[in-house]
Amino acid sequence: MTSIQTLSETDRRLVARWAVACAERVLPLLEADDPARTDIDDALARTRAYSAGLGTSAEEIAKRMVAVKAAGAASTPAGAAAARAVAQASAVAHLGAHALGAAAYAVKAVDLSHRDNPSAIDDEIRWQLAELTDDERAALRQLPALGADSAGPLGQGLLARGILGSTIRELQTNIGTRRG
Repeated sequence: MTSIQTLSETDRRLVARWAVACAERVLPLLEADDPARTDIDDALARTRAYSAGLGTSAEEIAKRMVAVKAAGAASTPAGAAAARAVAQASAVAHLGAHALGAAAYAVKAVDLSHRDNPSAIDDEIRWQLAELTDDERAALRQLPALGADSAGPLGQGLLARGILGSTIRELQTNIGTRRG
């Protein structure tokens, strides 16, 4: 049975573009060893290509954990969050809901790197919302509200807590996600 967090392949390719944009915006915060940085850059390039209609979902699903492992090599908390934004973006081929995870981790990276600027979080979320196309918004509206589906990235796990959860809730409210 397919998860309601999957989205169609067409919609996953659509929201992958936005997930990459969110992750790329915070990528300068990543400081990691060369192999990890190479893996992160490769994951972004593959996801960008996937969003452009290249490659298959199966190919991307098979490689999605490479970026997750590379995130562990980040030398700062903000860098680790930036790398996790890339890892979430690279997982969009598996479940479209990971696009919201990419955005949330990007906001976390901004928060960790701008503790002296309380408006940085709101500025980043406003940028993310402005970056969405109408088609991407429509695709993301199909996802369940955070916590409404017990499985997948929008379940009760890490993305439902703290700044990740509050970011996704705010994004979904502004996108117009149906409440579960």
